[in-house]
Amino acid sequence: MTTGTERLLGELRRTLRDGGLYGSFLVRDLETGDEIGIDPDIELPVASLVKIPLALVTLERIRRGELDGAAVIVVPPGRITTPGPTGLSRFRHAAHIAVEDLLYLSTCISDNSAADALFALTPPDRVGAVLHEFGLRGITVRHTMRELMETPVERFDPADVHLAHALAIGAGTPGRGHRVPQLDISRANTGTARAFVDLLQALWQSRPGTEGAEPSAIHPDVAARVRGFMANNLVRNRLAPDFDSDASTWSSKTGMLLNLRHEVGVVEHADGQTYAVAVLTESRVAAGRQPGADALMGQVARCLRDELRSRWG
Repeated sequence: MTTGTERLLGELRRTLRDGGLYGSFLVRDLETGDEIGIDPDIELPVASLVKIPLALVTLERIRRGELDGAAVIVVPPGRITTPGPTGLSRFRHAAHIAVEDLLYLSTCISDNSAADALFALTPPDRVGAVLHEFGLRGITVRHTMRELMETPVERFDPADVHLAHALAIGAGTPGRGHRVPQLDISRANTGTARAFVDLLQALWQSRPGTEGAEPSAIHPDVAARVRGFMANNLVRNRLAPDFDSDASTWSSKTGMLLNLRHEVGVVEHADGQTYAVAVLTESRVAAGRQPGADALMGQVARCLRDELRSRWG
């Protein structure tokens, strides 16, 4: 690591601290394997990021003939009225939806009810087992999304949501346990920035034009479908402003729970450079809406990408 890189990382750590964020970042050049990060091996609860492995394993089971993508599932209404959840989670009546359409809802608009309908077909332990078949480690899948919808936020009036965030910030233990189960790494779905970059690399190694690279264990058709869902992610307020442009495309998945704010994705530049980016953060600010934190995540991730990109030419 050069002196300039060490100085940059020190400045970015201070910037995150001043902004009330603890961050785990990793950016990897998918062509060269070069990478740069900040605490990329810290294990954190992953919230809705788990919907990427869920989509991957569901599509793999469809490819194997274990599931029928056209099969229609009756999804009960979520009837959730608190801010945040989307799609079927807010429906008041049952819906009849095909498995492949549930994949779109789960991945592209982060619909928790759609994800749980998929988890009913492929339980968390099966998702984890297939990830291991692909040689992907570091992502632990323990529970469905419904458990994420039963946090202290639902017990407070909207005007008091900051109290739930204060609990999330203050009730952790040195070993990353937590009084809130969804934030306890021994009970939650968990992962690291490095594990998600490894997953992204496996998905993008299967794309056309990478035939000379080390082959991915993921079938090309399955990987292409997952990449397509991530390209159509509708939640684009976090890292997308720093990576999406007329000269680049940004494919990603976000995750948010209490004081956790995450996003993982791949930026593909018109000149052929491709970078996997994983950002997992905890906010130290007791507030529900923090656009400044979202902007800071993007700023730091882009600085890391720029540092790698400067080495290319």
